[in-house]
Amino acid sequence: MLDQLLATAVQWGSMPRLARLRQQPLEVQAKLLGQLLGRAQGTEWGQRYGFKERLTPAEFARRVPVSTYEQLYPEIEKVLRGQPDVLWPGRPQWFAKSSGTTNDRSKYIPVTAEALQHCHYRAGRDMLALATHFYPQERLVTGKTLSLGGAHSANPFRPQEPASRTGDVSAVIMQQLPWWAEQMRTPPLALALLEEWEEKIERIAAHVLTQDVRVLAGVPTWMVVLLRRVVALAGAPDITHVWPHLRLFLHGAVAFGPYRELFRQLIPDARMRYLEIYSASEGYFALQDQPDSEDLLLLLDHGIYYEFLPADQWASPAPQPVPLAAVELHRPYALVISTNAGLWRYLVGDTVRFTSLAPYRVRITGRTKHFLNAFGEEVVIENAEAAVVAASQAIGLTVRDFTAAPIWFAADSSSRGGHEWVIEFATEAACPNLTTFGAVLDATLCAVNSDYAAKRHRNLVLAPPRLHAVPAGTFESWLAGKGKLGGQHKVPRLLNSREVLEAVLATAERRRNNES
Repeated sequence: MLDQLLATAVQWGSMPRLARLRQQPLEVQAKLLGQLLGRAQGTEWGQRYGFKERLTPAEFARRVPVSTYEQLYPEIEKVLRGQPDVLWPGRPQWFAKSSGTTNDRSKYIPVTAEALQHCHYRAGRDMLALATHFYPQERLVTGKTLSLGGAHSANPFRPQEPASRTGDVSAVIMQQLPWWAEQMRTPPLALALLEEWEEKIERIAAHVLTQDVRVLAGVPTWMVVLLRRVVALAGAPDITHVWPHLRLFLHGAVAFGPYRELFRQLIPDARMRYLEIYSASEGYFALQDQPDSEDLLLLLDHGIYYEFLPADQWASPAPQPVPLAAVELHRPYALVISTNAGLWRYLVGDTVRFTSLAPYRVRITGRTKHFLNAFGEEVVIENAEAAVVAASQAIGLTVRDFTAAPIWFAADSSSRGGHEWVIEFATEAACPNLTTFGAVLDATLCAVNSDYAAKRHRNLVLAPPRLHAVPAGTFESWLAGKGKLGGQHKVPRLLNSREVLEAVLATAERRRNNES
């Protein structure tokens, strides 16, 4: 009875608001921008750009520059050091720390009280409302939600203030969950916030063996590691023998396509459902609001005002984003956000394409810095994920991780460039059929990307892909060696430099030598 009352209460609070996002998106965003500008008018940033003047969206775009993290960092550092009223009123105590994937320098994103309440927690309630609405018969809130997150530590810029903390956004959120939400999740915070990931996985797996887990929430990469350990400790053939009422996985951070078959093997139950969320250190952007479609509803009243940068301006020194009203279907855009954490016209680095304009729904296509374009082929992560899924299905093996980089032209003018791929399969195969895998990968890329197909035509510019299969655990070892195991750290899929690919190949070689 109590679980039904909670589900009803959450739906009552969320469903009408989500309906308004679908029906009046532009009005919702215009009102939100006014609220953000009014709240921040007394800050240093607000005074610098005249927020007190009740700026229209067009005037806001004309006055305030688009900023990358590096460009905004001088202001963020003031906030980190405790200076008040810089980008947002007050002195934020919490910061989401993200080291990214290609840069060792940590990024610190302020997480204000407003961002927690009106962005992250509001979106979490919305996702819970949708899940209980879609699957009422599963009684999801009766059991536990197993959430796998990161850790937090003292703010290195304010060592004298124990209350100021930095860490993975998941840890920031879990540490401050309202009591009723904390009662619904497992493991307890003492385990969930452990910093050392090998110990964390082991202790969490032991703890959750006896829990009634009905929902999983987290990054697919690390959830696989945990589920495998739970199955091993239980001595069970699969996870359904441990958690018979498990019905839902709320996943995000990486594309789910390459993991779908792996989860089907781990959870072979036709009643198991999957819903995607799109959240980051900077905010909770979108969620899957239709159980039968992977399109994500853009969350327009969660403290984030959106603009979108067309692909032809990603490298522009003076980028000109377009407002929500001007976006077009299926074109690639980079997200530009202004938030209730004080990020103003901030270039996130994520790229999306719109699949619907009524309502506004998107799919994530990658990162502005994570794509292959060494030869004009413009392969984005969405293309690569589709190709890997098709190739893995063709040989009957599941891919757990991969990365790709260019093979550059040699001095010999007759040589061709190409792409080199490092593939880690989910289970060891004595001799994976890389010939078939590569052929299907190549053919799929040609089918989904006309620029790639043109460069591959008769091998004129691009040679066929070159593939390497590495031992299971190679990518984990590489991440561990960089101090990036677990949390929000992810393997960079596509890069125009060879640094990551060569480091992963070197890690694989060391593992082979140690085993021989």
